[in-house]
Amino acid sequence: MISVVIPTFNRSAFVKEAVASALAQVNVDMEVIVVDDGSTDDTGEVLRDFGDRITVYRQENAGVSSARNTGIRNAKGDWIAFLDSDDLWLPRKLSAQSSFLSARPELGICQTEEIWVRNGRRVNPKKHHKKPDGHCFADMLERCLVSPSAVMIHRDIFLDVGLFDESLPACEDYDMWLRIGLRYPIGLLREALTIKRGGHADQLSASTPALDRYRIRSLAGLLGRETLNRDQQELVLSVIEKKSHIYGIGCLRRGRVDEAQTVRSLARNLRRELQTADASAPACCIAGRPFGE
Repeated sequence: MISVVIPTFNRSAFVKEAVASALAQVNVDMEVIVVDDGSTDDTGEVLRDFGDRITVYRQENAGVSSARNTGIRNAKGDWIAFLDSDDLWLPRKLSAQSSFLSARPELGICQTEEIWVRNGRRVNPKKHHKKPDGHCFADMLERCLVSPSAVMIHRDIFLDVGLFDESLPACEDYDMWLRIGLRYPIGLLREALTIKRGGHADQLSASTPALDRYRIRSLAGLLGRETLNRDQQELVLSVIEKKSHIYGIGCLRRGRVDEAQTVRSLARNLRRELQTADASAPACCIAGRPFGE
């Protein structure tokens, strides 16, 4: 069975369409779980209209990571598919992914291609948004190339890598895909079966300033918690240095001198620790520390 997990917060109009697109999936055994993350609009009334076709969990507002984690913990299926409440699926999305994964039993995760819609108009992704296929950890360091609404994941992967990091107010999906990509290949179903809608003001990418600060935190966390070989450590550190430099310049332009110094110190300290690590020891972790809180 596939457990569909839809987190939502104050998006009653969007979530109605998202749930309907999930329920319209064909030729699959599934359950639909909606996690209402403390909505104060009429989301509850909208969801009640679906009756017992969906299961709703309501919680105090704790962010999208907490809502997704609530869905994962309560899921009954072996496979979990996320659907953000502002996105949509075409009716064959889950059945096509199920067939794809059945034909490739070595995979525990795959995503579909997407149709991008911004402010009601279709737009084309740029070349640097090209979705990866296979072992793609290095390809995903620069930016998020996996979409929550496009993936299907075997629940055992979460037992291995852990759940979404609830301390990250943004870029929590980037963090998750890096942890998964470090260990597993990510399959790509080259068919656009997910509709990714953007342009509205409540998107995290639009409402959260300076997203790179959270990407840097995630990357530092990889160095601090994960087992990386030397090449992987160097790749991660190089991206931290690049992003820290750009982020630091932005902080200086806005008069946030202390924050600029903190992020640049983080990159320098991580480089120093990597360079002074005992070369005879197995490549493992160096201390990644959060900053700018």
